[in-house]
Amino acid sequence: MSYHGKDAAVTERSGKEPRLLDQIRARCRLRHYSIRTERAYVSWARRFILANGRRHPRDMGVAEVEAFLSTLATRDDVAASTQNQALSALLFLYREVLGMELPWMESVVRAKRPQKVPVVLSHDEVARLLAMLDGQPWLMAALLYGAGIRLMECVRLRVQDVDFGRREILVRNGKGGKDRRVPLPQRLHERLREQVDRVGLQHQADLLAGRGEVYLPHALSRKYPNAARELGWQYVFPSPRHSVDPRSGASRRHHLDEATLQRAVKAARVRAGIHKPATCHTLRHSFATHLLEAGHDIRTVQELLGHKDVATTQLYTHVLGRGAGGVLSPLDR
Repeated sequence: MSYHGKDAAVTERSGKEPRLLDQIRARCRLRHYSIRTERAYVSWARRFILANGRRHPRDMGVAEVEAFLSTLATRDDVAASTQNQALSALLFLYREVLGMELPWMESVVRAKRPQKVPVVLSHDEVARLLAMLDGQPWLMAALLYGAGIRLMECVRLRVQDVDFGRREILVRNGKGGKDRRVPLPQRLHERLREQVDRVGLQHQADLLAGRGEVYLPHALSRKYPNAARELGWQYVFPSPRHSVDPRSGASRRHHLDEATLQRAVKAARVRAGIHKPATCHTLRHSFATHLLEAGHDIRTVQELLGHKDVATTQLYTHVLGRGAGGVLSPLDR
């Protein structure tokens, strides 16, 4: 068995079976996992193999997995979410790829999960932040705040998912693979319609140039051969250039790189003089908090955010009860 560089894979003992990391990729695609999840699982499998002297995972077991995960927490001091991602990747490797069931690991040293209060901007701070943006970045940031959607849900938005008549946005395949509906802010109605019109003109130009196909999830491209060229499937916020799909090798116009908006929001925060560590996700936190402040039911907010458990939504109830800001200090009495 050997491991040759970053992009090479570990082979089985016989040398005849497909390379292990390629098997992980194939299994991820079979399960319709995103390209991000696929790359993360391959990366953790590679890291696990290298940490154990390039031994094949079939020759290892629960002891090596426990030691690897414990080292992440004790020596590398990773976040709890990082350790959980590594655990998920290794469980996937053993169960789905190698067909080996690992017993429950009770002796793993768990990384500490800090109890953090989400960063929330005030109404004035949101207004100042948006005032420092314009054009497409303004529209995207306003959607994050006005509809409470996640960054990737915003960049992956398709034309057909914007319902101007019902003033709703359909968020497809959100976190946990769930769909949900969120409100389309009235203030963004015309700006978003103009954006869709621009996408339509760009799409027509792409079609005339012999292009115009877009990525379709799962097996929709086989079920609906012409759907990839329809306007409804195009991204609302497309990339300014075509790129090569790392899985199929096809050249398409994908959605805008999320880093573009992240950089724009960071620069706007600095220009607005906001000293809180605000990011794109902070706008979603602010959406939830401001709804609770306005008296909306926590279950309604949970549904709009797409939270599986209401306990996650309860993170924002520190504002609902006015928290520390609602207590009159003895110094002020």
